[in-house]
Amino acid sequence: MCWAEVGEAQLTGPEMIQESTEKIVLIKRRIQAAQDRQKSYADLKRKLMEFRVEDRVMLKVSPGKRVIRFDKRGKLNLRYVGPFKVLAKVGKVAYML
Repeated sequence: MCWAEVGEAQLTGPEMIQESTEKIVLIKRRIQAAQDRQKSYADLKRKLMEFRVEDRVMLKVSPGKRVIRFDKRGKLNLRYVGPFKVLAKVGKVAYML
């Protein structure tokens, strides 16, 4: 049994299940389309970075773990520390500094 407006056909049994299934499939398709669109936008901003051994790199420090140097706090905290020398390539995108 389900609620229906006056004059609206009331769905029961297999029809209700079929309609619910169709709506779920439609929702999943729309979610996938939105995810694909967002991924394409993110991929435009992403750039591949490769480093060689002996390169010097700056390390980005996460906002919660900023390094406090020279009594700088808040907005004046350092965003990057280094430079560090790349000693070895450990994985596909991981390096030993």
